[in-house]
Amino acid sequence: GLLSVIQRLKGSPEQELRIVLLGLDNAGKTTLLKHLASEEVSTITPTQGFNIKSVHSHGFKLNVWDIGGQRSIRPYWRKYLGSTDLLIYVIDSADQKRFEETGQELAELTEEESLTGVPLLVFANKQDLVTAAPAAEIAEGLSLHTYRDREWQIQACSALSGEGVQDGMNWISSQIMNRKK
Repeated sequence: GLLSVIQRLKGSPEQELRIVLLGLDNAGKTTLLKHLASEEVSTITPTQGFNIKSVHSHGFKLNVWDIGGQRSIRPYWRKYLGSTDLLIYVIDSADQKRFEETGQELAELTEEESLTGVPLLVFANKQDLVTAAPAAEIAEGLSLHTYRDREWQIQACSALSGEGVQDGMNWISSQIMNRKK
């Protein structure tokens, strides 16, 4: 299965992938990235510009670009999309007032020529909050089922506790394996 494929790949040089991590401000992008990098997540400040971290997962080196989500920064997102192997989009599942706004931003991103066919992982973050909408409801609201030009997955998670994050990383690993075939 997947484990044997990963073990075979570990004998070969580590493959590097470029992942862009986007979403509105306060969605939990930096918390997610810090969790992936096994760093402390108790104090997070809003990202001004971008952070880049290399995360090792499943025998791969993932160069993750965490780009700020403030309205003033979003027009610059497109400048970071070239050579992207995978797009991670983070949504604050508890901030239902901003679902329309985040949906519009995601729809515009997926129209970008440089992201044609690039797999999309949507983390429905903050599932630990009682006001969080379920991932299936968010997927429906974002019309993810209409995305026919790419593989996509929505994953419920809590970047703070880490719940669901590894499931998303496992999906990323499966996408990488499928592209190698």
